Amino acid sequence: MADLKRRLVQAASAISFNSYAEGFKQGTIYRGNLKQFCLPVLNCYSCPGAVGACPIGSLQAVAGGIAFQFSFYVAGFLMLVGVLAGRMACGWLCPFGLLQELLHRIPSPKFVLPPWTRYIKYFVLILPVLLLPALATDAFGIGVPYFCKWLCPAGTLEAAVPLSLTNAGIREALGGLFHWRLTWLLLVLAFTVAVHRGFCQTLCPLGAVYSLFNRFSFFRIELDRSRCNQCGRCAEVCYLHLPAVAGPNHPECIRCLKCVNSCLTGAMQWEIQFEGKKKEAPFHV
Repeated sequence: MADLKRRLVQAASAISFNSYAEGFKQGTIYRGNLKQFCLPVLNCYSCPGAVGACPIGSLQAVAGGIAFQFSFYVAGFLMLVGVLAGRMACGWLCPFGLLQELLHRIPSPKFVLPPWTRYIKYFVLILPVLLLPALATDAFGIGVPYFCKWLCPAGTLEAAVPLSLTNAGIREALGGLFHWRLTWLLLVLAFTVAVHRGFCQTLCPLGAVYSLFNRFSFFRIELDRSRCNQCGRCAEVCYLHLPAVAGPNHPECIRCLKCVNSCLTGAMQWEIQFEGKKKEAPFHV
């Protein structure tokens, strides 16, 4: 039941973030005032239904301008979401996260990734998202949004595919880049069938940002070690296969609360905590 509630919130978020129905009908994108505001998830700006901007796309757009600028608005927005909820936005609000979870339910061999693969997303955040748009510019001083252009499967699924189906002009202009992006999307989706939230774990730069705040966000999971009997059930039910010794606020935790709802002794509880963090045992990545 608890997981069903989260699914409903995920579905409601996906619909509300992409509620401009006219865009899907006409093969256009929404350009109203709401588009100047960022959404808290990876949701492509060019999706026909998107009513807000993607924070990762916004970071690249500013960094790749004629004169490099640092977007304090986007950075401040990401910090606000991170401080308030950490990676809860990943677990409860992200449309592409919901799709990955549904695809993982397809019967197939399942795999658990080695811990070192979690660091790849930080490389993605630093290089194609932040550095390349600012440093690898053309003759006019304009950078390319490398992540959005080459690596973002959400952008292909939400924008490139529906626009190509409904807009004849875009469909006629399709070339090698679109074929690469479609191939990459299919590879990522196949990957998530075998690995739970495989893209989130290894490649998502937004997840990399939010993970930095998990240990001290206001919304957190607290562990009463005096009530914990070390049964290991929290590790058994964890979607991301985090070890029980990791502590409840591991950087990879998406706050799905499955561990909390499965704890037989009530040792794990979620709460909103505004004071300094409580002392916990060190986590292990």
